Amino acid sequence: MRTTKTIAILAMPGVQLLDVSGPLDVFAEANVQARTEAYRLRVIASQPGAIRSSSGVRLMPDAVIGEDMGDEPIHTLLVAGTPHAATAATNLDVTAWLRKLTPKARRFGSVCSGAFVLAQAGLLNGRRVTTHWAVADQLAQSFPAVQVDADAIHVRDGRLRTAAGVTAGLDLSLALVEEDLGREIAMKVAAQLVMLFKRPGGQMQFSRKGEAAPTGRSALQEVQRWIAANPAEDHSVAHLAGRMSLSPRHFARLFTQEVGATPAAWVEGIRVSTARRLLEAGDAAPKQVAAQCGFADADTLRRAFQRQVGITPAEYRKRYAHAVG
Repeated sequence: MRTTKTIAILAMPGVQLLDVSGPLDVFAEANVQARTEAYRLRVIASQPGAIRSSSGVRLMPDAVIGEDMGDEPIHTLLVAGTPHAATAATNLDVTAWLRKLTPKARRFGSVCSGAFVLAQAGLLNGRRVTTHWAVADQLAQSFPAVQVDADAIHVRDGRLRTAAGVTAGLDLSLALVEEDLGREIAMKVAAQLVMLFKRPGGQMQFSRKGEAAPTGRSALQEVQRWIAANPAEDHSVAHLAGRMSLSPRHFARLFTQEVGATPAAWVEGIRVSTARRLLEAGDAAPKQVAAQCGFADADTLRRAFQRQVGITPAEYRKRYAHAVG
């Protein structure tokens, strides 16, 4: 006999509405497909009153942190993200509540930038997590004890579950439904909500960070600008070192120290970024793109592209050609 599991989502002022409504709809549909109340859904506020979301829509919570929820144990506790979570001051009431509640929950986690709230409570230390690609580096820098996977759509680490940006909350929730109710029910939920059962690739395919700004001393910045403007040129360490009249060994050490990446890794990043733009334009096949970006051949482009973006150039072109005007 299945028991009802309480899913509680903590929503703070300015919450991203889809971080709350997306998971709730997945669990609600699971109830429909399972023909039983497999899940009881609760929205928890950090303060009394309606919760104003980032879009202006207001949510009426079922409870407020600190309130007695009676004999209703929380099975899964998720923290929804807000657009300003990465820079918001720590809410001591929220962190105290999370530290008290998470040990009692069977699972806990976050959607999008909600990971920052868990990190501020010290609940992610030593854990592997993900968050929205735009703030993944900031999470890693702000909380060095946290292992951030910037490409993952969602991550499972023991009792902890974390999802990447916004719609990834649906992917995470669907994975939880599969854990609880089985693959068949989860696939029915995905079909009813017209979503992929397993999303191919990671979230880096959606990243719009663009190319890194030149860093380091002025001569190094000039080299970086030249690489970005001429991705198909010879960018071997020996050739780049010659532009600064340095030995290859000295140049490689200086570049890595001041830029934060090896010359080869930085050049590959520029070439992949250029390839993405060309593939989005949709006017060139991967073989032509490889030549224009400085890759030896289409296979070399494919390996680098999969390493950084998570899917093949051909699949990327199929999905995103002409998506950018």
